[in-house]
Amino acid sequence: MLRSLFAGISGLRVNQTMLDVTGNNIANANTTGYKASTTVFQDTLSQMMAGGTAENAERGGTNPVQVGLGVQLAATSTNFGQGSAQMTGRNTDLMLQGDGFFVVQRGNEQMYTRAGAFTFDETGTLVTNSGARVQGYNINPDGTTDMSALVDITMNPAVITPPLAGATLNSFSFGSDGTLRGVFSDGVQRDMGRLALVDFNNPMGLEKIGETAFRASANSGAPIPGVPGEGGNATVMAGALEMSNVELASEFTNLILAQRGFQASSRVITTSDQVLEELVNIKR
Repeated sequence: MLRSLFAGISGLRVNQTMLDVTGNNIANANTTGYKASTTVFQDTLSQMMAGGTAENAERGGTNPVQVGLGVQLAATSTNFGQGSAQMTGRNTDLMLQGDGFFVVQRGNEQMYTRAGAFTFDETGTLVTNSGARVQGYNINPDGTTDMSALVDITMNPAVITPPLAGATLNSFSFGSDGTLRGVFSDGVQRDMGRLALVDFNNPMGLEKIGETAFRASANSGAPIPGVPGEGGNATVMAGALEMSNVELASEFTNLILAQRGFQASSRVITTSDQVLEELVNIKR
């Protein structure tokens, strides 16, 4: 009898977790770059009542007799499917079309995100809404990308090629290859840097750390560096943001499933309690 009670309790726990995950998905239905999560259940160890036997001359084999001990949470899986585009018209709003993540730096920590709502701060450095610095690469004088080290994406004249000689910046734009290009008062277009992208062998192994960002984990693999539009990486769409990939119809269905699962597990506990009450009341 106690087995059914504890099985019911385990059902309450995992269905509550499913409600938590689903509620978080719905709450982030309009969060830029958010990736929805799903819960995966698995049964727990089954109690062996009788082992299986092999067939012999007198009778055939018998199957093992086992009783399950409930359910447990196996994983919360992240869906990294592409979100839809929201056009904003802002030059610093960037959307990735394809695989990969932006690289941002906050203190000594390197983080990865699909949320491209960026802006330039007072120093001319490209930053996220929370102030993390967007990372990229310098452009060599011959126009190639210097991928020897990550640097802040900035409008610093010292990194502009060809060198800036007294001209001032009139406008800027990001190309589909992630290159930040400026048009200057002397009529010359100059490259000021190129966005860095990374990918992972197992993106589902990344850890969510808030602010729609991820960090690498032991099972995600090391970040694979690259640039937009090369090596199968995503391309950049300026003036747009990637919206959440939450599907509300699916999430509301999951709410119903979690609610009914919770109710069914509660009924198992209630029924077990009633049977125990009958046992206690046998002698009256």
